[in-house]
Amino acid sequence: MARRNHPEVQTFGCRLNIWESEVIREQAGAAGLQDAIIVNTCAVTAEAERQARQAIRKARRTHPHAQIIVTGCAAQIAPDSWAAMPEVTHVLGNHDKLQQRSWAQLAAGAAPDLLVHDIMELRETASHMVDHFIGHTRAFLQVQQGCDHRCTFCVIPYGRGNNRSSPAADIIAAARQLLANGCDEIVLSGVDITSWGSDIAGRPRLGNLVRRLLKELPDLQRLRLSSLDPAEPDAELMDVLADDPRLMPHLHISAQHGDDLILRRMKRRHLRRDIIRFCDEARRRRPDVAFGADIIAGFPTETEAAHKQTMAMVKDAGISYLHVFPYSPRPSTPAADMPQLDGAVIKQRAADLRQLGSSQLHQHLDKLVGSTDSLLVESGNVGHGKNFAKIRLDQPFVPASSIVEVKIYQRDQDLLLARAVEDRG
Repeated sequence: MARRNHPEVQTFGCRLNIWESEVIREQAGAAGLQDAIIVNTCAVTAEAERQARQAIRKARRTHPHAQIIVTGCAAQIAPDSWAAMPEVTHVLGNHDKLQQRSWAQLAAGAAPDLLVHDIMELRETASHMVDHFIGHTRAFLQVQQGCDHRCTFCVIPYGRGNNRSSPAADIIAAARQLLANGCDEIVLSGVDITSWGSDIAGRPRLGNLVRRLLKELPDLQRLRLSSLDPAEPDAELMDVLADDPRLMPHLHISAQHGDDLILRRMKRRHLRRDIIRFCDEARRRRPDVAFGADIIAGFPTETEAAHKQTMAMVKDAGISYLHVFPYSPRPSTPAADMPQLDGAVIKQRAADLRQLGSSQLHQHLDKLVGSTDSLLVESGNVGHGKNFAKIRLDQPFVPASSIVEVKIYQRDQDLLLARAVEDRG
């Protein structure tokens, strides 16, 4: 059963959805919504939608009398298809899910079955900034919403709207509240955080925001960034990466592919060389930096040679953490009308990339054996080091949210084993 004042929220998809699910949980609880299950959907892949539908059916079987409220990107893009599910009580749009009045209407039984507004009409971000997290030792803090770019494979702009930046003062105030509530690590999140500031007077860059956050919050121990676009170099961001160790040395890149022709057909704004240049420059500034990347396997028209170019790019750029998406056509996108690859070919190329990702990760972790790191413990003595390596502390139970200086002594598959460094001071 969901706890009173904290309805059950099931989250699919990105870090931004995690952030928004906390807002949803708080607002729905404050409105007094009872006996409800809220499903926050993702539209990035057909598989993400399939999993959400499966979860909805299971929720109805296990909670036959609960309201089932569906929201998120998939619900925003195709609300009627979700409303048509017999298990679903209400569908909320992506903007509506962050409005207190929506949850008040639902709690009072006065909400329409479909509460979905035109996301493209929005010009401001939601003003709600979550000030604590349930079940997470790090906080995901939204700095912007939406995306102005139109990649040929992507439906997310139609679920999120155009780019809208949160004011720096609001972000700093929210981060300060998170610190007051005991948060040691904050992750700046959004749909396209590299575009932060492009709609603000003076057009500040993400690096300016990061610099200001670290300056105005001296007690903030760890700051991370979510996915970055390699098409938008940011000199100030590279400077702060080099000179402030509180910006964690882990950068996740929205790379998507390593072949220039496919990148053009994706309508990406970068080429292969831009990814490698970005990684080389960051590594020059911060030698201990590690890189992750999103990669799409089996994009329409992808040849075997193009696939091998992506494999080579991963090695040339020194990427250690791969997030591989087997391509699936999204309705109404240009890529859905391009010549499609056979499903078995897509599956095999995704497997190739995941195998390469595992090899790259193991090489990266092996290099860390014998080094020291700062571990943020999350649960069961396991957490992440500064460059996002997953580490297990080999000693008696340590409370979650503890930051422990450790010495790494072994790799165990995708995990590093470490012992606490004795304080000799």
